[in-house]
Amino acid sequence: MAYPRSPHDTIGGLYHFARMIDKIWLNFSGDLPEDYKERLGKGMDAATCQFLGVKYKDVVAQVEAGKGDEEIFQWCLEHGTPRPEFDIMLFNKFLLKLGWRDDDNGVTERLVQYKAGDGLSHRDDIETIFDLIEVNEGRKE
Repeated sequence: MAYPRSPHDTIGGLYHFARMIDKIWLNFSGDLPEDYKERLGKGMDAATCQFLGVKYKDVVAQVEAGKGDEEIFQWCLEHGTPRPEFDIMLFNKFLLKLGWRDDDNGVTERLVQYKAGDGLSHRDDIETIFDLIEVNEGRKE
């Protein structure tokens, strides 16, 4: 089974962007795990695109056109909302902590549900969505 890159991997200093691009490529090639397909363009993909001021379908079109990671990121910067390094740092901190005490927007509850569905309810060390991804994809024990 092929997994996308870690959400910690960066392009242009931005977390999750590399993972989003990988998921699009893996979907095109037919190698994306089936349970990942329903979330394409949602969740952190949608948040990343909203942060960059671009539409997910337009990023998919850039990938489909065969552009490389950096080229796609530059396209987003040129066609979306300009983001200085400080904004990227703040967004990265948001992503890193997603699911940790996010009771007001339902993400913490979804994290609890995801952990239960994956048989990981007993894992108190899984506090964020990034933690869960890293465990499920074998990059963290």
